Formats: sequence, structure tokens, C-alpha cells
Amino acid sequence: MTDKKVWTLKSVAKELGVSNATVSNAFNRPDQLSKKRRDDILESCEKMGYSGPNKAAQSLRNGRFNIVALVLPDSVEYMITDPVASNFVKGVSSVLEKSKVNLLLFSGTSENINAVSDFVDGFICYGSPRNTKLIDQLRTTTKKVVTADFDIDRKASVGIDNEQAAYEIAKLAIKSTDDAIAILGLRLLDSNVTCRVYDLPSSDFKCSIAHQRLSGYQRAIKELDVNLRADRVWNIPESKHHSALIAAREALTSTPRPNVLLCMSDLIALAAIKEINAMGLNIPEDIRVVGFDGIDEALRSTPPLTTVHQNSEKKGVKAAELFINRATDSVLIPFHIEHGGSC
Repeated sequence: MTDKKVWTLKSVAKELGVSNATVSNAFNRPDQLSKKRRDDILESCEKMGYSGPNKAAQSLRNGRFNIVALVLPDSVEYMITDPVASNFVKGVSSVLEKSKVNLLLFSGTSENINAVSDFVDGFICYGSPRNTKLIDQLRTTTKKVVTADFDIDRKASVGIDNEQAAYEIAKLAIKSTDDAIAILGLRLLDSNVTCRVYDLPSSDFKCSIAHQRLSGYQRAIKELDVNLRADRVWNIPESKHHSALIAAREALTSTPRPNVLLCMSDLIALAAIKEINAMGLNIPEDIRVVGFDGIDEALRSTPPLTTVHQNSEKKGVKAAELFINRATDSVLIPFHIEHGGSC
């Protein structure tokens, strides 16, 4: 029994009596050959059992892998269940697919980016990673980097004006200087615990969208001359129903009970609405609730949620376009207030 011959590009070219470049063009640059010439070469290669030049070797030679790592702020498991994140991923993948570029999901809880840096063309970073050391690594990498919902110096970025959006929704929710306000924040602290926030960190964590939104709320509160008690801001570690419910219950059973809830995500706001309804209170007569994101579920709540609507899929599309075009721009996409019956 004889061993099957292992063909290389060079040996195939010699066998067919053509140049190495002609065989390579048949597989990689079809526009360089006539259709008949290419079809003849591919047919001969198929009979010989040769499937084309080694892709890994090509990538190592030219430094292009056609793979982009999408760095998520949290674990992959958590992010694919989040409707806002999944829409962003959908937008990114739609552009990369058209450009024949593959997408690698990379957890923001990982120790470093070195594990993937050697075989990707660069990084699209969605939100500030939970492991803040990754920010420094992304800042210094020589690979292309695009960020979404946070900024790294001299890197392309895309997002909305979170501070302005939070300011506008807060001004809509607050009706009187006597309003009692509670803020249900998302990741204001680098903590896995749902808790009240008394002191905010002075670190890279402040570049997060949570702190931008808090700043917008605070601007509106100050402008409207309303008092926000120091014990009326909560940290919720992730935008999940269970974690949000803990904060909502604590806020709604505090004295005096707030009549305005400023929620940093729609999922948090929906958990609060569920608890308010269970307590037999009326929305918006007893308590006004506003959210942030504009997910589909917010429109189906009772009452429908008043929220900041951002197009996360469009944001993903723009992030991928910035990457493919190797742009260095900082792009703001528009947002609008979705008026429901909760405010």
C-alpha cells in the first residue's frame, strides 16, 4: 500500500506545467485568470486531492488573519443573553460577514488579550471590560482597535451621548422640586454585589457608560434644584432581573418612598415595574419610572416604559465599518426618547 502523495503549491504547479502564481491566483484571485483557465486548474487540483494553498501559512506571511476579536465587557454566556449586547453583535457580524471576516467572541473577564492577539487582525471592544487591565493592553497594542460605549485615547470609537441622554430622560421624569428620587445604577462599582453607593471610584472605571449616565442624571437634578439623598443610589452588578429586583425592593421600601426611579437599563426598569405592580401602587401616579436602551420588551410592559432608545444594531454596524475601513474617527449615533406610559 503506497502513501497518498502530499501536494504543495510548488509541486502542483510543476505537475500542471504552470507557475506557482497561476495556481495561487486560481484559488485566491480569480479575477487574474480567465474563467476557463481557472476552472481547468481547479478541476485538475480536485482530481489530485489538492485543496489550495495553506491558509495558516499565508496568514503568517502577510499578517492578515481575517479574524476580529469582539471583546465583551463580561462573560460570553452573560452577554449573549442580553438583548442590547446581542443586537450589537448582530450589527458587527453583518458587516464582517460581507467582508468575509470571521468574528471571535472574547470575554471581558479574561486575564489578557495576548491569548488571541497573535492570530487576530484587531479588536472591537464593546463596553469597558470588567477586567480593567484589558484597557491598558488595548491602549498599547499595535493591532487595530475600535471601541464602543467607551473611549481609549487615539482609538476609533462609536457610541451615543450617554450623559446628554440621561440628562434628557431625567428632566422628563422629574416634575417637582419635592420629588423623591432613587437611581438604580448599572455597574457604578467594580463589585458583584447589589448595594447602595456612597462613594464613587476615581479610576478607569469612571470611563464607563454608567458614570456618564449618572453624570447626566446629576446635571438634571442640580438644574431642577431637587435634593438627591446620599443613600438613594444603588449599584446593580449586571442587567439581570434578579439583581435588579433586589435593588428595586430596597428602594421601594425605603422611607420616604421614592416617587421617581431613574433606571440605567430597561431590564432594571422592567424589574422595578413588576415590583411596583406587585405592591399595588400605580404608575405613573404614585411612582414614575424611566429606563435606558429601548429594547422591544419595554414596549410590551404594563404600562409601556418611557426610555432612551438607542439603535444597538446600528452601533455594531458602525463599529465594524470603522474597523474594516481602518478609520480613526469618533462617531456619535443619534438617540431619542421613547414616550411610554410610565412617566
